[in-house]
Amino acid sequence: MNFRAKALTGMVNIAVFGSGHGSNFQAILTAIENGRIPEARIVCVLSNNSSAGILQIARDHALPAYHLSRQQFATEEAFVERLCALLDGHRANLIVLAGYMKLLPPELIARFRSRILNIHPALLPKFGGEGMYGMRVHEAVLRAGESESGATVHLVDELYDHGTILLQKKVPVLPGDTAEGLAARVLDVEHELYPEVVRRIARGELILPASEVPAHS
Repeated sequence: MNFRAKALTGMVNIAVFGSGHGSNFQAILTAIENGRIPEARIVCVLSNNSSAGILQIARDHALPAYHLSRQQFATEEAFVERLCALLDGHRANLIVLAGYMKLLPPELIARFRSRILNIHPALLPKFGGEGMYGMRVHEAVLRAGESESGATVHLVDELYDHGTILLQKKVPVLPGDTAEGLAARVLDVEHELYPEVVRRIARGELILPASEVPAHS
């Protein structure tokens, strides 16, 4: 690894982390395969859940797919070493969290500082933090009487839903809305927003903070 690099250069090599169905991963993958993001490629997919749909999507597209969980290792250090070895082996220089339900190890966050993205189904900093995921977020939005919600793509740091906001897109909260209805509309927005952020980063239109990160091509 070259830790002298200060920004992404050359091809953007994306490692995707997910725990569930993988619809946001599919949206990004489709954008890449359709030629909308020629400067980026998916180099590997990792999940803490062996039966996660995101792994099957990766396998269907002949992408390296790994089930990797802390429970598989005797120590946190061994787990982090394996994570980093996989990322190094695939020359990843950007991590995209797509429904990943675990807090990343601080060592990994430090190593990929300003190069880890997450998407959250609300307009951060509202309705974020520990325990705010899935339908809980939309239920909280409705309880609060908000007139709008949306999705946020942000950088990942050591706290839940706390890093720098990169881009947001709003959706209205409709009269008589249900959490399920709001969730469906927000998910549609997520599928537009996440590939767009990746596209802007890959094209150099969205400049991430300088950080000691790997530069791979």
